[in-house]
Amino acid sequence: MAFDQLSTKLQDVFKQLKSKGKLTDKEVKIALKEVKLALLEADVNFKVVKEFIKIVQERAVGVEVLESLTPGQQVIKIVNEELTNLMGSTQSKILFASKGITPIMMVGLQGAGKTTTSAKLASLIKSQGKRPLLVACDIYRPAAVDQLKKVGSQVHVPVFDMGIEVNPVDIAIAGMAYAKENNHDVVLIDTAGRLHIDEVLMDELKFIKKEVKPQEILLVVDAMTGQDAVNVAETFNSALGIDGVVMTKLDGDNRGGAALSVKAVTQKPIKYVGMGEKVSDLEVFHPERMASRILGMGDVLTLIEKAQQNIDEQKAKELEAKMRKADFNFDDFLEQMQQVKNMGPLGDIIGMLPGANTAKMGDLEIDDKQLAHIEAIILSMTKEERANPEILNMSRKKLISSWWLNFRHSQAKN
Repeated sequence: MAFDQLSTKLQDVFKQLKSKGKLTDKEVKIALKEVKLALLEADVNFKVVKEFIKIVQERAVGVEVLESLTPGQQVIKIVNEELTNLMGSTQSKILFASKGITPIMMVGLQGAGKTTTSAKLASLIKSQGKRPLLVACDIYRPAAVDQLKKVGSQVHVPVFDMGIEVNPVDIAIAGMAYAKENNHDVVLIDTAGRLHIDEVLMDELKFIKKEVKPQEILLVVDAMTGQDAVNVAETFNSALGIDGVVMTKLDGDNRGGAALSVKAVTQKPIKYVGMGEKVSDLEVFHPERMASRILGMGDVLTLIEKAQQNIDEQKAKELEAKMRKADFNFDDFLEQMQQVKNMGPLGDIIGMLPGANTAKMGDLEIDDKQLAHIEAIILSMTKEERANPEILNMSRKKLISSWWLNFRHSQAKN
């Protein structure tokens, strides 16, 4: 899970601070030394860590903490505020043009997930009432155009392409003309990437930028590459001038060093983060919420937003009424479980609860496949059994168990 390693270590440090009624300068400095080591182990840029600790220490050894009634909590408050500042203070939104078309260039190296992210972002923009168009300008990577068409169809966003024989700059220009003719107000240009940064790549991107004049240039980087992602961001920003970063695979990075470093190094904000493979797994980046997650304070606002997006309010009320009347059957349970699954991986949901730390849950296995197993067991019941659980006698249970064992056996073979 994202930031698990860092979150565990920081929570251990602050647990010791909160247990003390008073704090001396020495105790604060010892705690911040542990914070420094935790950040470095999380692969946060050394210069960023050095500056971060300096700022926190200046605040923490002063009157603000030492004369506080709860000095330990005051230190945590300061660290929380500075972590938020480190990642950009507030949410950074895409600046859409007040009239006409908003061109957005999607840039980055191969393997970062740029094409898939372009479609995910198009879907998110579409949900805001816009009419996006995807433009396929990656003519070099095998099947890149076909991939964009595939993911575009999944999110029901049209894709403009001219094959792989046309110059990408001409494709971008033609895509803008097509968008104007067909009343699209946002154009996302999926540009070509390379395995590494080179002069040819940058020249092509500069030509597209010159002709299209993008409102936003978003750099897509892979969070799991750590400081390499930060170096890539710094190089792209120097050569091209990016407006923001989209960080993919953050759900698979338990260190989080790139997310904590990129804003400080490039002075460009993280605008979105990829938290899974589904098209809905692109999230707006909120620095203050991410800081709260890291410090074990949870992220209730994001949890509420996910619930609002994925849970049918009317059905939830109906289920609540059934539970109050003790009229809750397996069909109801199945429906409720499916709505929870729509909110994302269970580990992510638990991580949004205040005080929860998935890395410290020991033997508790958070395996989303178990939900599929439970679903299979319920679906193996007859319609009558699901509606009336009280009729599940031993004979019926044996039949369900037998079916379930056969199902597990077939799954194991595959």
